[in-house]
Amino acid sequence: MSASNYATERDTTEGKVFTVTGGDWDEVVSGVDPINEGRIVVNMGPQHPSTHGVLRLILELEGETVREARSVVGYLHTGIEKNLEYRNWVQGSTFVTRMDYLAPIFNETAYSLAVEKLLGIEDQITERANTIRVLMMELNRISSHLVWVATTGMELGAISVMLYGFREREYILEIFELITGLRMNHAYVRPGGVAQDVPDEAIVKIREFLKLMPKKLKEYEDLLSEQPIWTQRTQGVAVLDVTGCVALGVTGPVLRSAGLAWDLRKTMPYCGYESYEFDVPTHPDGDVWARYLVRLAEIRESLKLVEQALDRLRPGPVMVADKKIAWPAQLAIGVDGMGNSLEHVAKIMGQSMESLIHHFKLVTEGFRVPPGQVYVGIEAPRGELGVHAVSDGGTRPYRVHYREPSFVNLQALPAMAEGGLIADVIAGGASLDPVMGGCDR
Repeated sequence: MSASNYATERDTTEGKVFTVTGGDWDEVVSGVDPINEGRIVVNMGPQHPSTHGVLRLILELEGETVREARSVVGYLHTGIEKNLEYRNWVQGSTFVTRMDYLAPIFNETAYSLAVEKLLGIEDQITERANTIRVLMMELNRISSHLVWVATTGMELGAISVMLYGFREREYILEIFELITGLRMNHAYVRPGGVAQDVPDEAIVKIREFLKLMPKKLKEYEDLLSEQPIWTQRTQGVAVLDVTGCVALGVTGPVLRSAGLAWDLRKTMPYCGYESYEFDVPTHPDGDVWARYLVRLAEIRESLKLVEQALDRLRPGPVMVADKKIAWPAQLAIGVDGMGNSLEHVAKIMGQSMESLIHHFKLVTEGFRVPPGQVYVGIEAPRGELGVHAVSDGGTRPYRVHYREPSFVNLQALPAMAEGGLIADVIAGGASLDPVMGGCDR
């Protein structure tokens, strides 16, 4: 097919020149006379340091005032949901962990809870496995909020807090590496439990972090909360009240910063959250400032939850007893990275031929899940992360669809930006904390 089939062409002294248009760009700019109307149409992103990845915003400006804002997503599409249909149920954990790459433990946990509900084994998940899941999720919530504080600070000119936020996050990633072997994309939470137990050295490091982090939070507040530029750039900016949040399906810290104490850990508990003591921080103002205060308060609540989880870590198995579901792994870090320990491989090989065949079939083919469909929602750092999983009775998902908070919350950006200044688009967009890996999955 020649280029002329899809692009206009003209001859010049330099040869043939083809003009390729950018989607609906002509429709957006047509009918706008920038000279007489004083309006211009600007592309912010998809390559822009303050669009949290590859978000594209088409802004129609009158001076510095935003008259119309349109969000364009899809630049980071990975096809993860489709890929899940070609892998067995356990392998799905390796895919979903890569969606919202700042909250991988939440992606894995929501998926595993959905598979366990389809299997009907929710009551068989061990107490230690549930406690480890809570421990890991709350550490992950802290690390995610630290990235938010760091990147939002950078976007509004507070470079120091960006460096400090990433410094503390590094501490959590080192803990994750001790426990799972990886800093990100762990595939640690799996249907039936978790891949392996928490080592003693990780417990020590978590205890150290619990002593360190409250002091660091105080430093962030000393840097930002009384800083006049920070307060002017956040107070009264990108306001979205509770009515707007509910109408648009906005959840998480953005909803709670508008005054509604909706948190799935309290309203629809899972993994034993109903037995933990913690508060749900709220704020009535619904602006960028309120979202900042709520997220810092949530870090403090997560620290309380991590401490409670550590105190209730009792010895016991971390995977269901059913050998037809339990993934047969005893991971170890060797010279070639992460893999099964040699002792575990020798044990499998040295058992009966039947157990070896069973192990081979479970790893290569996977277990069968009864036909049906379920929806499971959990409270991720950005809001309600829901999984709609459908099984046709086979060893692979028929369909898995995520209700991803970044995707849903981005609907609120035009409501927050229109009528405000272009500089406030950056503050408002950052306060939603979108992660495009989750949005475009």
